[in-house]
Amino acid sequence: MASPKEYYFYVLRCCDDTLYGGFTTDLAKRLATHNAGKGAKYTKMRRPVTMIHAESFPDKSSALKAEYAFKHQTRAKKIAYLKSHQKENCCP
Repeated sequence: MASPKEYYFYVLRCCDDTLYGGFTTDLAKRLATHNAGKGAKYTKMRRPVTMIHAESFPDKSSALKAEYAFKHQTRAKKIAYLKSHQKENCCP
């Protein structure tokens, strides 16, 4: 029996210290895609990017909701979120 698919919400730190949130089913492949300049318009000109956070969700809807909520926060709230998830050195 095939294992259930995992869905991820992830956060990247761009070379200009901005934060980018996204969704994927394959973290390593998605990071490579972003660093190749093909992941998103936002990250294309802010490479290299580093993945600083990832969370697994049981379904696509939950992961997309986490991404949406993160993207609609202020930078201060994004940093507070990351710190609350033990990402103390996430941002300068």
